[in-house]
Amino acid sequence: MKDALWSAIATTLTSEIASGHYRPGDRLPTEAALAARFGVNRHTVRHALAALAERGHVRSRRGAGVFVTQRPTDYPLGRRVRFHQNVLAAGQTPSRRISRSETRASDADEARALRLRSGEAVHVVEGVSLADEQPIAAFRSVFPAARFPDLLALVRETGSITRALSGSGLTDYTRAETRLTAQLADPVLAVALAVRPGAPVLRTVAVNVDPAGVPIEHGLTWFAGERVTLTVADQP
Repeated sequence: MKDALWSAIATTLTSEIASGHYRPGDRLPTEAALAARFGVNRHTVRHALAALAERGHVRSRRGAGVFVTQRPTDYPLGRRVRFHQNVLAAGQTPSRRISRSETRASDADEARALRLRSGEAVHVVEGVSLADEQPIAAFRSVFPAARFPDLLALVRETGSITRALSGSGLTDYTRAETRLTAQLADPVLAVALAVRPGAPVLRTVAVNVDPAGVPIEHGLTWFAGERVTLTVADQP
């Protein structure tokens, strides 16, 4: 029961931070005030605040209180999903760390999504997406190698998949489908996202297409559930 209490308080405060009730730089109510509000003891409140600090939402200053450091990133999912644009629109600074870029044979799921022959060559780009230097998502993007022969070099040069595709001659693409599932972070994913093993993760599996409707990207993204609010957006 106690675990459920502090977790519920942490969830409530996270939601209020995400909604703008408390903005970056604001001081949260005191432990005593929060204990009175939720009808719990200060130890339970302290546990909830520690969870928020672990997620990077707040920081404690000795003698001054607990302050909001950042709010969860609002991340729309629509027909034109662009990481840099989404994070900038949320008032944060986007960046990416590329951990893998290679060409290999496609597996059955990738070949099916990209309408390739099984085993046909694909480019694979993996890494972590960050907002204000905090990891919010791990990703794996797979592209048909024959269509974009210079893609990996352009990704390494620009650090941006959108700019790399543009440099390869594709200036526009849209999201054909997105599937969402919930899971728990395994130890490897937890390290990538800087969360605890077993933390909630939202996984999306998506296919992007060119203006003619031909698939150009099969992407998997694992969002840190405590740091991102996914919104299904109706975009033109």
